[in-house]
Parts: sequence; structure tokens; C-alpha cells
Amino acid sequence: RSCGASPPLRRFDRAWPPAMQVHAEQLAAHLAKGLRTLYTVWGDEPLLAQEALDALRAAARTAGCGERQVHTVSGARFDWSSLLGATRELSLFSDKQLIEIRIPSGKPGKEGSDALQAYCNSLAGRQDDEVVTLVSLPRLDRSQQTSAWFSALDRAGVTIRIDPVDRKALPQWIAQRLSR
Repeated sequence: RSCGASPPLRRFDRAWPPAMQVHAEQLAAHLAKGLRTLYTVWGDEPLLAQEALDALRAAARTAGCGERQVHTVSGARFDWSSLLGATRELSLFSDKQLIEIRIPSGKPGKEGSDALQAYCNSLAGRQDDEVVTLVSLPRLDRSQQTSAWFSALDRAGVTIRIDPVDRKALPQWIAQRLSR
């Protein structure tokens, strides 16, 4: 019973495998191979980000994740301990659960940075994958992309960067969308 086909990950350290980055247009093919335990979706285009998150939620439901917890980080008063506790809790209604972490500002703060790194460690130390985690972020600047918390997310799971459609590619993108 697992939410994905990925092998158990080791403790978060330099020996980890390199980060896995998937383009939004490659997400369906990636999900066809199996669901990983952690996905970080970030970028400039809200529609495409929402579609990627919807695809990930649907894949998690198909894989048996019947319970969903949503944690929205809004300001410095967010209770990061509830997030860390979520990975240790057993679901009341399902064997598997989906945990969403939404950080609309893209800035978790010092306590949030430490908590996200600890969260990645806790996911890596699990021997099962009964928890699938989705982290959604807005566009991040260079300092945020190189921060310890984002690097931990990047190394611990799959990162999906959502870029705006280039103006030159827009007609082709619209035609492709209409052909669906």
C-alpha cells in the first residue's frame, strides 16, 4: 500500500540524489510512472500552477490518498508544529493522506525555514509513503531559490516550475489548449 512508486528516501544530507525537476508540460508523463512523496509547484502563471496542482491531487486520489489536509501559511503566526505533526498522525478515514502547504508570500520566515527543512527530513526518514505532500509557492526570486528551505524541498522531492507562456509561443499554446 503506497501512494507512489518511489523507493524510500534516506535522511536529508549531501548523499541524496540530485533534485528532480519536471516541466509543467511533462507532468502527465511523470505521473504515469508513479507518484512521489513531495512536490513543489512554484511560478508566475496562476492558471498553469492550478492545473498542475489539480493533476497532482487527482493522481494522489487515484493512488489511494483519501484524506487531505491544507495548511496555508499566512504571516508569522502560522503554527509550524501542526505541519510537523501531520506527518506523524495516522489518518482517521484513509490509509494514505495528502498534505498541502500553501505559502502565498513565498517567504516562510526563519521558523518556517527550519520547519520545512525538518519536514523534508521527516519525509526522508519514513519507511513508507503514506503521505503525499504538495507545496505551492508564487514566483521566487534568486535568493529564495537558493535558500536552505527551498533547497531542502528541491532535493527531497519533485520541483515543478511554472513559467508564463512566452508571447511568441502564445498562439501555438492557445491552439493546443483548444484542441484538447
